[in-house]
Amino acid sequence: MHYKTILIDDEPLAISRLKRLLSKFEDVFEIIDTAGNGQEGLEKIETLKPDLVFLDIEMPLLNGFEMLEQLDTVPKVIFCTAYDQYAIQAFEENSIDYLLKPVEKERLQKTVDKLKSLEKKDNGFDDTALAKLLSQVNKKKTIHSITVKKGDKIFFIPLTDISYFHAEDKYVFLNTNDGKQYLTSYTITSLDEKLPEEFIRISRSAIIHTHRIASLEKSFNGKFVVNLNDLKKTKLESGTSYGDNLKQLMEV
Repeated sequence: MHYKTILIDDEPLAISRLKRLLSKFEDVFEIIDTAGNGQEGLEKIETLKPDLVFLDIEMPLLNGFEMLEQLDTVPKVIFCTAYDQYAIQAFEENSIDYLLKPVEKERLQKTVDKLKSLEKKDNGFDDTALAKLLSQVNKKKTIHSITVKKGDKIFFIPLTDISYFHAEDKYVFLNTNDGKQYLTSYTITSLDEKLPEEFIRISRSAIIHTHRIASLEKSFNGKFVVNLNDLKKTKLESGTSYGDNLKQLMEV
């Protein structure tokens, strides 16, 4: 039993700790690479074809569930996260192991024992059960905040405090009602898929919180100028192909 392994987590300290722990089981795990987010993890899994991944759930760009759903072939998965109790129980019932952070050596030994047991049961997990489980958990998941990093600190910004997101070059910024701005690790597209229905995309580079709309003004070619009621009285112009998103909010 020897698994080519990739560690996928957006917390460098968590990666370092897991590396140290896994080094005690080098006869079982061969760490071939690491990834700092779901998108990077997706690319490395497709390229390196690992036997197993240690996978966090809450990550920028793509979370752990979204990443797995995009894979053609799912490797063995050990979730390493601080996820909710429902998910933990469900993963265990489906023979997918999990580790709660901070990971302890004693718990990791149980993971190794479980892998040995699975080796004796036709050497694999049930990919169909995994896909079904991920779909169920994703539907139950509702987000209430967006995490942003500033220095060594991680801040949780409630959705109710956010007025809009906008992209500049390769960067996406979160803007709050009181005029603060934070750099995020997300793309506009991933936010568009992740955010609840009170957020709508109005252009290729902007998503707004509809509760922050003060007024709309018709512009040229089906566009609108969106006036927000945040502290800065922000004005944003919609893209031509996104006008229908705003029209659904009013009678035109």
